[in-house]
This record gives sequence, structure tokens and C-alpha cells, in this order.
Amino acid sequence: MRPDGLWHPRLLQILSAAGHTDLIVVADPGLPVPPGVETVDLVWRRGEPAFLPVLREVLAELVVETAYIAEESPDGFLDGVLTRPERIPHTQLKVLAAQARAVVRTGEATPYSNVVLQAGVPF
Repeated sequence: MRPDGLWHPRLLQILSAAGHTDLIVVADPGLPVPPGVETVDLVWRRGEPAFLPVLREVLAELVVETAYIAEESPDGFLDGVLTRPERIPHTQLKVLAAQARAVVRTGEATPYSNVVLQAGVPF
């Protein structure tokens, strides 16, 4: 057993298998996920688990080259967590999500609380 950090076995597998440019999405429960894209549903009720704690744990396990959020996302909702995410239209964010290796659904009830993370390399 790991002493700390992320403990979800499948999510750890997905993150450790991610290669350069693979997309991982951390999302609210309303983001549509097309068939064929793996979904890790962490949501167990409205608001639980919250988006930011899940995102922080994912970021601790993944090298991120680029992060995308919707133009419609609340101002400052990723302050202190991600620096300079690229804002794109929500419709474009959904297109990226359809290309993702996996979507991690949280219970976040704040509209447009979604981020597409593009995996980078540590060198």
C-alpha cells in the first residue's frame, strides 16, 4: 500500500501509463463522455469529491505539458493549482475530451469545472 498520495488503483494505472501528449480530463459530472473513452467515476453525491482536491492529486502523479479549460469556466477557479491554462471554447474542450485516454469525474457542482491535461515528459 502507498503511504500517501493517490490510492485509487485504476486511476494510478491510467496516469502511470500516460505517454507524451496523452490527454487526461478531470471533470464535473455533467461533462459528456462519448463511448470508448474510459471513465473513472469518483462522484458519489453532489459536490463529492470536490474538483480541486482530485485535480491536485492527479497533478502530483502526472507531468503536464499543457492544460485546457473552457472560456466559460469561472475566473480564478484554478488559481494556485495551475499556471496559465489555455482557455478554449467549451465546445472545443468537449472535442478534446472525446480524444482523451480517460475522464475522471468528480462530484463538483460548479458549472464548467473541467480541465483537459496534456501529458508531458519529465526531461
